[in-house]
Amino acid sequence: MEYRRTVTLKDGRSCVIRNATERDGQAVLDAFLLAHAQTDMLLTYPDETSMSAQEEGRFLQKRTESADEIEILAELDGSVVGTAGIGCVGRKEKIRHRAEFGVSVDKAYWRLGIGRALTEACIECARAAGYVQLELEAVADNSRAVALYRSLGFVEYGRNPKGFRSRLSGWQELLLMRLELNG
Repeated sequence: MEYRRTVTLKDGRSCVIRNATERDGQAVLDAFLLAHAQTDMLLTYPDETSMSAQEEGRFLQKRTESADEIEILAELDGSVVGTAGIGCVGRKEKIRHRAEFGVSVDKAYWRLGIGRALTEACIECARAAGYVQLELEAVADNSRAVALYRSLGFVEYGRNPKGFRSRLSGWQELLLMRLELNG
């Protein structure tokens, strides 16, 4: 999928929200690793990522060529400061209407509206791809993220009290959230 939009951030700067392409492999990988090192609220730790910049580039190219999956980046002043994406939960008939969603933003750029812009872009792309439901898991203690998702219409449909086992804090409860898109 392809996507491109320019948004005005809370501080007045313009930020480009666009699909990541093969040439963005190194920058996206660097942004991913940085964001995952800055917070304990994301799925992985930086040392669990074994993908090279070339492999990341090939992955991004496949997403660009996909009709229903995408990786999106936020570009500010020439740097990638956030990433997000949607992927099909599965290709079997009973579940192919569902997409999963994830987002991360460099901590230096929190509270500017980048997370909201990336999330809105993913919602728009999920609708365009024909998904009926967009799903995510959020650490229950991540109140700012949960508030963002709720403000965009996501609703909680369950909890997993031992969803993450953090190296830093032990068990983290996950909220299971979903957004109905098209009927």
